[in-house]
Amino acid sequence: MPCPDEPREVVMGAVLALHSSSEVLGVGVRWLPGSGPVDAPPALRAFPLGRGLSNQLLSCIEELLPADQWPQISRLAVATGPGGFTGTRLTVVLARTLAQQLQVPLDGVSSFLLAARRLGIHQPTWLVQELPRRGVVAGLYGPGGADGALTELEQPRLFGPGTTLPPGVQVPATALLPDDVDQLLDLSLRAHAQGLTAPWQPVLPLYPTSPVAGL
Repeated sequence: MPCPDEPREVVMGAVLALHSSSEVLGVGVRWLPGSGPVDAPPALRAFPLGRGLSNQLLSCIEELLPADQWPQISRLAVATGPGGFTGTRLTVVLARTLAQQLQVPLDGVSSFLLAARRLGIHQPTWLVQELPRRGVVAGLYGPGGADGALTELEQPRLFGPGTTLPPGVQVPATALLPDDVDQLLDLSLRAHAQGLTAPWQPVLPLYPTSPVAGL
């Protein structure tokens, strides 16, 4: 039996997912089998913070995963947008920082792809988000790859006012939380099961429009 003052071996196994590409913050935590609290169920929460995200981000995460358990994080996932400049940037920066400090993988996933998975899209479909006075942000999603899994066929980009989108089915790219953060957790867990690497450096916010445009 180890002595009381011997360092305790930390069992890593929490997957933390963050989504703030809308006015609502989504936080999700799942524990890998054999780690974490006994019989800990998946935890999903939606926090309608709006402009309060910068002040409440950390406290919202701690409601699901207290800070003293963050060293047990084995993988991170974050929605990279498109979304609001400030909200998306805050969660991406936090996820990158944690991944760097904990030396764990970080999965960055488009918020449009998460919505497409939730909607169960089975044919090439444009997910569109209207921006007042700027046009429409649209990305193309559908089956792709050898296994036919849903994938991003064209990354979201801005179509200016008066620009016609390419032909195809169009669906609003509306975020729904915590459902979309559940999709994010699922993708991250699949990547973990496949042993996929995911360095934090390439994970960046997606901004189809400039945050200083029109100033």
